[in-house]
Amino acid sequence: MADLQTVSTTPATDETTVLSPSFKLPLGLGAIALPVLLWQPWGGAPVLLLAAFLAIQTARIRLAFTPQTLDVRLGERLLRQFPYAEWLNWVIFWHPVPILFYFREVNSIHFLPVLFNANELTTQLEQHIPLATLQTSPKPEP
Repeated sequence: MADLQTVSTTPATDETTVLSPSFKLPLGLGAIALPVLLWQPWGGAPVLLLAAFLAIQTARIRLAFTPQTLDVRLGERLLRQFPYAEWLNWVIFWHPVPILFYFREVNSIHFLPVLFNANELTTQLEQHIPLATLQTSPKPEP
């Protein structure tokens, strides 16, 4: 498994960490889809297509933790930034085999398939957005 890719600028507090990809989810779906495909082609084909799509996305999409934001990148191109100051909560679902990353901002919620190293993701989330800080912070009034 690849290590964290770290890009440092001056000073050291401006460090950006890019999570390494993990093909576990697409490969797992593909492993499930193949026997289903043999037994019931119409049932296995959509799952196999989803696995192929997720494999392509795993190769293309990167999450980068900067000092102020979580960046979603396609190669070197920035797709979206999520400022930590707007986060209310985050959860990685099903810890034995992490498959879904949920986070909530002030005005929206987001679900991402875990297409990157889950241990690196957890480490970076705890470093940049500790849950204890989020849970004790006052919530906005409706």
